[in-house]
Amino acid sequence: MDSSETAELLGRAATGDSSALEALLMGHRPRLRRMVAARIDDRLRRRIDPSDVIQETFLEASVRLPAYLREPSMPFFLWLRFLTGQKLVTLHRHHLGVQMRDAGQEVALGPGGCPQASSMALAAHLLDARTGPAEAAMRGELKEQVRRALEELDPLDREALALRHFEQLSRAEIAAVLGLSEAAAGKRYIRALEKLRRVLNGPGEG
Repeated sequence: MDSSETAELLGRAATGDSSALEALLMGHRPRLRRMVAARIDDRLRRRIDPSDVIQETFLEASVRLPAYLREPSMPFFLWLRFLTGQKLVTLHRHHLGVQMRDAGQEVALGPGGCPQASSMALAAHLLDARTGPAEAAMRGELKEQVRRALEELDPLDREALALRHFEQLSRAEIAAVLGLSEAAAGKRYIRALEKLRRVLNGPGEG
């Protein structure tokens, strides 16, 4: 959904057009689902369905839309993404309860207070896009190598990689989420990608 289409639908939603609001929300659903899948804590993956998180977010967005339209502090998709991140934090706290109060079990938060992307989920995504059926036997070991490499990255570098490859955000959106200039966000992404490429290519390969 491009910016002109979003602006047109927002204008209609502001007049109370429910079909325009539904089109706005559903148009961004696939991107939000990828975000949720990347950021649900591993301890909750069997308890929480990404569709339920998104549905709750859409209900909240419908209520808060008039306030957003009066003072839009960020692009509409990033606003939805922010609400989704806050919903994830709330669900983590609700389901994990006492576990989250244990310092060793805290859910790590990334930029904007959103849970950080799971290194395991990101590693699986990167490898699923790279390997074919003939390499399936090696995938588990390689996934662990990639996961460890991701864990060694600077948190902002890892977030830049997750935002681009998992969530498929644009360069401008990544910069806005990370609170950086587009150039600085691009440098972090390239740095993370180069390190992972070395892992995937193996020793002695460029």
